[in-house]
Amino acid sequence: MKFTFACKKVTLNDSIKEYATKKFSKLDRYFKEEADAHITFSVEKDHRCVVEITIRGGNTLFRAQTEAPDGDMRAAIDEAQSYINRQIRKNKTRLEKRLREGAFPEAAVADAFDVAEEKEFDIVRTKRFSVKPMSAEEAILQMNLLDHDFFVFRNAEDGAISIVYQRKSGGYGLIETNDAD
Repeated sequence: MKFTFACKKVTLNDSIKEYATKKFSKLDRYFKEEADAHITFSVEKDHRCVVEITIRGGNTLFRAQTEAPDGDMRAAIDEAQSYINRQIRKNKTRLEKRLREGAFPEAAVADAFDVAEEKEFDIVRTKRFSVKPMSAEEAILQMNLLDHDFFVFRNAEDGAISIVYQRKSGGYGLIETNDAD
């Protein structure tokens, strides 16, 4: 696994980075090709250590953001690794088809966490609507008027399908789509 580290509002020594590398390298067995892991370390005003990790393995993304209130960066790393492990185990059958055949030996699945795999995704409602061209600002206004957390629209500038959403930490996000290669 290839690692990229970023630090926000904190300077870390190499031992924390080595610890994160050791913990997240254990997930490498699930990927056919070498996966890329981007890890961001930060400390908030109230001394909470925050670890954000995004792992890209082929066309599959895993993401976790965890906090440790007592200023212990290692605890936040452990929690993030545990969270991604649970994501993988919860969806092991579907992921095995996408990641690597035989990546989930029974011993690796049956451990301290009791995670029940979903048998199938139960779609309980389908909505159809026309996607109108508009700017991101117009889409945010429409989203707020509807009191939704996200809004799908066609970007008036380039015609691509885009999504605006409200971020938990405040502000808005924009997801732009492009043609798959």
